[in-house]
Amino acid sequence: MKRRADGRRAALRILWEFRVRENRTPEFEEHYGGNGMWAQFFRRGKGYRETILLRDREVPGRYVTIDVWEDLASYRAFSEANAEEYKEIDRRCEALTEQERCLGFFETS
Repeated sequence: MKRRADGRRAALRILWEFRVRENRTPEFEEHYGGNGMWAQFFRRGKGYRETILLRDREVPGRYVTIDVWEDLASYRAFSEANAEEYKEIDRRCEALTEQERCLGFFETS
């Protein structure tokens, strides 16, 4: 496990931005929150740590998720090994959002 200079464990954070369809907010929060469908799916992956759901206070329907993994290799290995199920969950959740955008892969320094 990679450690930072201060001795703390390094981590990868994958950020996604969503624009949620009107009247779909409760369902979106249920599926994308820390105990939602996506988090339950990712928990099967070696190196997965947590999912954080953030709601924009200024822009209604705008959310950001932060998926925390030990490293990019762990995330990619899980995603590739579970590609079909990943696509199926994504397809089921598609109706909840108007827009979905990956903001990037960020590492602690």
